Amino acid sequence: MSADQGQKVVVITGASQGIGAGLVDAYRKLGYGVAATSRTISASGDPDIVTVQGDVADAETADRVIAAALDRFGRIDSLVNNAGIFIAKPFTDYTEEEFALYLGVNLAGFFRFTQRVLPHLLANGGGHIVNITASVVDQPNSTVPSVLASLTKGGLSAATKSLAIEYATRGVRVNAVSPGVIKTPMHPVELHETLAGLQPVGRMGETSDIVDAVVYLESAPFVTGEILHVDGGTSAGH
Repeated sequence: MSADQGQKVVVITGASQGIGAGLVDAYRKLGYGVAATSRTISASGDPDIVTVQGDVADAETADRVIAAALDRFGRIDSLVNNAGIFIAKPFTDYTEEEFALYLGVNLAGFFRFTQRVLPHLLANGGGHIVNITASVVDQPNSTVPSVLASLTKGGLSAATKSLAIEYATRGVRVNAVSPGVIKTPMHPVELHETLAGLQPVGRMGETSDIVDAVVYLESAPFVTGEILHVDGGTSAGH
């Protein structure tokens, strides 16, 4: 357990690369202890970061991550549900395996982590949950068919508002960040120019754009139930 009982603690999923790795760095700069998980994450030399390898689609991963956070730090104050998958293909081309993968990572991961973290937030008198959704939910694009992303990330957006209202009087805020196309390892470099052209501002977003949005929400005590679009104007139109 951390010697600093005043230190706040965040759990971050999908934390090994891209936005997730940026979130780990940002929360450490805020002074938080971090419990970070992904399928491929490696151990950290920072005593204020505990890492747990696991697939968020597996029911026991959330239990192991939360146990590790409590063992190292003794508390949990925030959760960022960042783990997610995105596979763009025509609707009738999706396989049963891909459907199950979407449900497991994007929805079951959110459900299990959030349900297990909430009692610890309430025990501290409050806390904050941030879900990472996708701008395609609000502004589908015929050139990027992605119904399963809309189905699952759209569910996250709806759940964000519902949870925010359910817990509004108990000190727990729930928000979401809705990214456009961000430069992460998910997108091959050879597609960057094409993807940039799909954004109204004419460029892809940076990992830091999403991280900065999460940090803002973390420090905004009067903001809950918000879906913050960080998408270069994509949600506004084309």
